[in-house]
Amino acid sequence: MDRFSLPFLFLFSLLLLSSALVSTVTSSDLDDDEPLIRQVVSSDDDGDGNDHLLNADHHFSVFKSKFAKTYATQEEHDYRFGVFKANLRRAKRHQVLDPSAVHGVTKFSDLTPSEFRRQFLGLNRRIRLPSDAHKAPILPTNDLPADFDWRDHGAVTGVKDQGSCGSCWSFSATGALEGAHFLATGELASLSEQQLVDCDHECDPEEHGACDSGCSGGLMTTAFEYTLKVGGLEREKDYPYTGTDRGACKFDRTKVVASVSNFSVVAIDEDQIAANLVKNGPLAVGINAVFMQTYIKGVSCPYICGKHLDHGVLLVGYGSAGYAPIRFKEKPYWIIKNSWGESWGENGYYKICKGHNICGVDSMVSTVAAIHATSQ
Repeated sequence: MDRFSLPFLFLFSLLLLSSALVSTVTSSDLDDDEPLIRQVVSSDDDGDGNDHLLNADHHFSVFKSKFAKTYATQEEHDYRFGVFKANLRRAKRHQVLDPSAVHGVTKFSDLTPSEFRRQFLGLNRRIRLPSDAHKAPILPTNDLPADFDWRDHGAVTGVKDQGSCGSCWSFSATGALEGAHFLATGELASLSEQQLVDCDHECDPEEHGACDSGCSGGLMTTAFEYTLKVGGLEREKDYPYTGTDRGACKFDRTKVVASVSNFSVVAIDEDQIAANLVKNGPLAVGINAVFMQTYIKGVSCPYICGKHLDHGVLLVGYGSAGYAPIRFKEKPYWIIKNSWGESWGENGYYKICKGHNICGVDSMVSTVAAIHATSQ
C-alpha cells in the first residue's frame, strides 16, 4: 500500500487540479495516448507549451543522426518534426507519472502513438485459454531467491529486433522455448520467429478472427499450440527472420530442433510467477506498452497504466530493489527482454516494478513446462 501513501495522494490531487486548468490540447500531441493520462497530466506546464520544447531543433538533429533517420521530402521532414515535438511533450507527461524511470527521446520519437502501435505492437487482445493448455501447478515459494536472472545462467539469447512488424508475440514465444530448450539440453539455440510469422495461423475456434496473423498480431499461447501440432521449431539460421509476412511457409520438418510437449498458463500471482520463472525458465508475458515508446532506462512504475495487453515480451528475471524517488521505498522489479533491438531501453531490456499488476504484466503469463529436443 506504500504506492498510495499520503504524499502520493497529495501529488495526485495536485495533478488533477492542474489538469482542470488546461483548456486546449492539440490532437496531434495526444493522438492515441491513454485518456486517463491526458486527464491527469497537463500537456503544458507553463500554459504555452514552450518550456519543454527548448532546443527542439537541436534534439531532432541529434535524433536523426543517432538513429540514421532520413525523410524523402521536406514535407515529410516537417511533419515528422511536428510528431517529434509532440512526443517530447508526451515523454514529459510520462515522466510525471513514472518518476522512477527515465523517459525521453527514443528511436520511436518520430512516430505517432497509433503508428507505433500498428508497427511495433501486435498482441491479439482476444485472450482465451487454448484447449491443449492447462493451468500451471502451484509451486512452493518459500525458498525463492531474492534476485534471479536467467541471463546469468545462459538461458537467454541476445536481444533481437522485430523491425516494423507486429510480430512481438512470436519473439515472446520463441524466447520461452529457447529457455526451456536450454534447461532440457544445456544448449542455447536461437529459434525461428519467421517460421511462426509465415506458418502459424492457429485460431481460437470460439473467437472469430482471433488467429495468429504474422505482422498483424498473435498470441504466445496459440503459438505454442501451433508448435505442438507441427512438431516444433527450426533454428533461426535455418529459417531466418525477414520481418514481413508476405512469404509462403517454408517449414522443413526435418530441421526441427525443439519440440514442445506441454505448456501452461500461470496464475495471476506474483509469487507463483516468480516460482515458475525460476523452475521452468523465461516466461512469455503480455503487457500494456503505453509507457514503452518513451522509456529510456530505470524501473518503470507508473501511477496510472492500462491493463489491456498489446505487446508480447519475455520475462527473464527479477530484482529485489530498484531505484525509486525520494520519499518512496525502493521497489522490486521484473526484468523484461524486449524485441526492439539493443538501441532501445537498457540495451534492449525493460524493468517494470513488481506488485499491483502494473500495466497488466501479471495477467497473461505462460510457460513451456516440458520440451523434447531432437539433435541437428
